[in-house]
Amino acid sequence: MEKSHVVFLLVSLLFFLPLFHGGFSSAAGTQDGSELWGYVEVRPKAHMFWWYYRSPHRVQDPNKSWPIILWLQGGPGASGVGIGNFEEVGPFDTDLKPRNTTWLQKADLLFVDNPVGTGYSFVEDTKLLVKTDEEAAADLTTLLIEIFNRNENLQQSPLYIVAESYGGKYAATLGLSALKAIEAGKLKLKLGGVALGDSWISPEDFVFSWGPLLRDVSRIDHSGFKKSNSLAQQIKQQIDDGHFEEATSSWSELEDVISTSSNSVDFYNFLLDSGMDPVSLTADELSRGIAMKRYSRYLTSLRSSVGGDGDGLDTLLNGVIKKKLNIIPENVTWGGQSDLVFTSLAGDFMRPRINEVDELLAKGVNVTVYNGQLDVICATKGTEAWVEKLKYDDTSLSLSLSRARAQTNKQTSKHKNKYKLINCITLFRWEGLETFLSMERTPMYCGNDKMTKGYTKTYRNLHFYWILGAGHFVSQNHHIFLVLLALTVASAIIMSFIHGCHVLVTTSNNYYHHDSVITNTCSVPILIAHG
Repeated sequence: MEKSHVVFLLVSLLFFLPLFHGGFSSAAGTQDGSELWGYVEVRPKAHMFWWYYRSPHRVQDPNKSWPIILWLQGGPGASGVGIGNFEEVGPFDTDLKPRNTTWLQKADLLFVDNPVGTGYSFVEDTKLLVKTDEEAAADLTTLLIEIFNRNENLQQSPLYIVAESYGGKYAATLGLSALKAIEAGKLKLKLGGVALGDSWISPEDFVFSWGPLLRDVSRIDHSGFKKSNSLAQQIKQQIDDGHFEEATSSWSELEDVISTSSNSVDFYNFLLDSGMDPVSLTADELSRGIAMKRYSRYLTSLRSSVGGDGDGLDTLLNGVIKKKLNIIPENVTWGGQSDLVFTSLAGDFMRPRINEVDELLAKGVNVTVYNGQLDVICATKGTEAWVEKLKYDDTSLSLSLSRARAQTNKQTSKHKNKYKLINCITLFRWEGLETFLSMERTPMYCGNDKMTKGYTKTYRNLHFYWILGAGHFVSQNHHIFLVLLALTVASAIIMSFIHGCHVLVTTSNNYYHHDSVITNTCSVPILIAHG
């Protein structure tokens, strides 16, 4: 080992030892500090891998909050460190060439292989794989505590949880878990918002959307529509009865029916047949009837079927990247336990998370929902359906704010020297779903192109984006809009910054910090920590 490498390793250890404690097992980073990565032992023998990128554009100004985006991949079992990083929003593509649409232009990025067993994350005993979204959220909260609590620089940056696909269920449950940890004084960070991209929030609403959508676009006929709706009714009953594993099996059966009736439509872009997209599920897999894991296998196929002339993600992550990171155990293969992750979560796969989104909104957290027009698996019809089931109104939010106000007063009395009380002039109130639904959408454009690229609607802390021409993986060919969305969630946007795209939106600078809801449009009294 060269002398410079020895010095760097010692510097890395000196940096991380005071930063992490408890279950943290190993960490490293680049010499300039622009990248950090490591493992957190979130539970005994359960190891979660993370990779942090500091933006070269980060503004070191106490008056300007520079955001950190936590990217959560779906699956279950798809790797954010691999897919989200190298396929979608990270600084380099799968050929290790710079990506000119990386989100690092406007935020730091934190990728996590979640839940344990995904990507580089691993368990020493498969019994330790999570079985519910709440268990995954608890592990993620432990990881955030380890990363943020002893790094005051990171604590100054609001964290925005951006999720894709099944990752939306993780995001909703993590958002609440993180808030509880913040309220209890266990987690030192500011939660800025949650973004749900083509997210599997309400499986029931999505399976009911498939038949009407595919009939409308001529991919199935009346016979296929009737079969689809019949199975959707069966799934609804199973969900209502709490038989979620049975519902997962029926979901698998429904996908087979859809595939047969549509001549193998691509579940992630209804304009394509399965297998036409290099990252889509192959027709051969469909013919073998592996519908039970189709959703997971589609995401897994990204590992080995990337576009262009570069190596697949399997080769990349188990080769040059593993060598660079230099802390991955020899017996750990990137993605080696991913299929087991999906199987372990089969009993929670069809469980809805609408109530969790409700609670986030009631607590004043910014929630952004976005959907690709051409998606089937998480179709816009289904997303609109579950959004219309949100329940919070003036009364529920007022009760939430009252509890926050009481907690604020309690903490102010307890920590007189640490906090100062700042009063607000007016009360921020969520006026309910009805107002949001009655509002007109605003069209979005890009550069000098007058073609409508999408629509948006914003009311208070709920934001919705309709992205035209996009499938399930919006960021793969709609990078511009994903950057726009990320920054809208961050509530620190000047739209003209986003590669010429513009849209008139109303934003609020909401973030959750210490024991209260904070908004720039005013809120309950808030606590500000002195240095």
